Amino acid sequence: MDTKSIVAAEMDELFMRTALKEARKAGKRGEVPVGAVIIDEQQNILAVGSNNSIGESDPAGHAEMVAMRTAGKNIGNYRLLNTTIYVTIEPCVMCAGAMIHARVGRLVYGAPDPKTGGVVSCYQVGGDGKLNHQLNIEGGVLAEECAELLTSFFRKKRVKL
Repeated sequence: MDTKSIVAAEMDELFMRTALKEARKAGKRGEVPVGAVIIDEQQNILAVGSNNSIGESDPAGHAEMVAMRTAGKNIGNYRLLNTTIYVTIEPCVMCAGAMIHARVGRLVYGAPDPKTGGVVSCYQVGGDGKLNHQLNIEGGVLAEECAELLTSFFRKKRVKL
């Protein structure tokens, strides 16, 4: 691996750790622990988000949607051109579709979602060549840590039931 690739991988891990912090915040609020971070080309953080569907009674309150709404407001544009979004789990179809409409350039996710994953696991939104915009998709960044956060959250919920 060349130096540029090593630096890029280190930056991906750094921003995924920020997304994990957001996910933990969601979990403490009783939300499914998913977090997201959006950066621009200069690697400035434009927005962070965590799941808030339960607290806000919002079916679209996914971490990615929260972060994209905030980023759009912060830059004054619904187009999130040349941005990268980091999310702790593979996005669902809704979130992947919103990324396409926002023209997000790159998606980096942690754990795959074999039940509802919208970009690799169940569907290939943004990567199958069928839409007018394609995402540069990379999965598996800190996948084990991201997956364990979700697994432990649901394990604790089942014990309480």
